[in-house]
Amino acid sequence: MPSNPRIAVDAMGGDFGPSVVVPGAVAAARQEQLDLVLVGDVAAIEAELAKLDTSGLTIERVAASQVVTMEDKPSDVLRRKKDSSIHVSCRLVKEGRADGVVSAGNTGATLACGIFILGRVKGVDRPALASILPTEKRPVILLDVGANVDAKAHHLFQFALMADCLARTVLGYENPSVGLMSIGEEEGKGNVQVKEAYDLLRQSSLNFVGNVEGRDIFKGELDILVCDGFVGNVALKLSEGLASSMANILKRELKRTLLSTLGTMLAMGALKRFKRLLDYAEYGGAPILGLESIAIVCHGASNEKAIKNAVVMAARFVGNQANQLLIKALSENKDLTRFSRGRAETAETGS
Repeated sequence: MPSNPRIAVDAMGGDFGPSVVVPGAVAAARQEQLDLVLVGDVAAIEAELAKLDTSGLTIERVAASQVVTMEDKPSDVLRRKKDSSIHVSCRLVKEGRADGVVSAGNTGATLACGIFILGRVKGVDRPALASILPTEKRPVILLDVGANVDAKAHHLFQFALMADCLARTVLGYENPSVGLMSIGEEEGKGNVQVKEAYDLLRQSSLNFVGNVEGRDIFKGELDILVCDGFVGNVALKLSEGLASSMANILKRELKRTLLSTLGTMLAMGALKRFKRLLDYAEYGGAPILGLESIAIVCHGASNEKAIKNAVVMAARFVGNQANQLLIKALSENKDLTRFSRGRAETAETGS
């Protein structure tokens, strides 16, 4: 029988550390029958575990003496915080003691450790953060959402290729449609980066449908939306804030009169489903595409539910061999290196 997925969890990551990460991870282990490796301050981890029912679960504790803050630069984490919880977590995966890593800590540090410890997939210039979002129809993949705030056209092209593999291997989409985020749908709209990426995508084997605008994200007409990490992160956090504000406004309006209050009681089930659909915690975290192993990045303000779902996502990626399938699909796709960094830079210099 195959062994359970074994997930290394950065217990010190996020705004709330072990008090949220540990119970969230344990809930995931209970639901999915996965094994945990909790990394960080062992005393703090033990204190949280003592509050929980861990009977029947396999939970290893691995000490890490350093904690990465949100102010730490990724380069400093790699050089001076080699005993930090995220650094140790990635090393455990590299050494084969865990199958994947989950962290709600510093995104830049997690990305840096992923690249320099876990390694990039051959041919991928820059790994990207992919967020899976709800829409009016079926989930859409939005990337990059924060790993690369500055990206060139060929990076956007590679993001689309990786997302195409994710959509096919994990979401089960056949011939997923790809849109390029811009300020207008017409060809020729956008900055230089977007215009160049448009040409690359148009020449590729992808099901590229052209430019799309921000209002198209949640319609469900497209399967993949590509942009740089600056645009993607703004779009993601705008969506989170809008969903939260909409829920508060709706709650206030529904309590305004006795009649609306009675109507609210009758519609409570639908309202709960609506709230759950908009809740980012339902999706847990964003996988870093382009790494040799699975790494999931969570929102810094993640609650227990978000941590749980991120760990569940990592375990399911392991269980269905999603990363191996993605790597295989990328290796077989000639478009990946068609506009590689070296060739793109040669074209730009005209040499």
